[in-house]
Amino acid sequence: MKKLQIVYAVIAGVGMFAATNAFAQNPRELPPVNQPGSQYSAKAASGAKGADTATSLSAADREFVQKAAEGGMKEVEMGRMGEQQAKSADVKSFGKRMVTDHSKANSELMALAQKKGVKISNKAPKMAKMNEASWDKEYMAAMVKDHEKDLAEFQHEASGGSDSDIKAWAGKTSKVIQKHLDLAKSTQAKLK
Repeated sequence: MKKLQIVYAVIAGVGMFAATNAFAQNPRELPPVNQPGSQYSAKAASGAKGADTATSLSAADREFVQKAAEGGMKEVEMGRMGEQQAKSADVKSFGKRMVTDHSKANSELMALAQKKGVKISNKAPKMAKMNEASWDKEYMAAMVKDHEKDLAEFQHEASGGSDSDIKAWAGKTSKVIQKHLDLAKSTQAKLK
């Protein structure tokens, strides 16, 4: 009986070797795994609706969310500094508005990022040092520049992003950024 088991084991091993060798000499194309729309995706394999929404997010959308989160945290921190360090009442008021509006937008974005499976860094943003004597002017110049850049990025995402939720959030938030830019320019003009 033992000899028969050994013979079967040898035959099975030779069969596996032959199959492996045949595959190596004539490989067939494997089905696309984790490709959007593929029946072999992780989403389809799990059978659960929305099982892994992060896989459906384009690299550009993911990058936008991460940059927007970092920028939003920076705006809040700079706004706090504006409230505390500014000499002008208008600049202090602007800083307070940045804290309020960007904190709200950040909360919305964090919930959206979590829903989409995007990891957001919680590291404190690096802050540029500003001259104390000209702090108000430097802060407002930075706010105009940042909001111009942000507005262009948010409008681009709102019109060209691939995820409908992120596009909608970017579109809604770009209107707030436009108001911030207008306010930053008028506040900056008062300082000259």
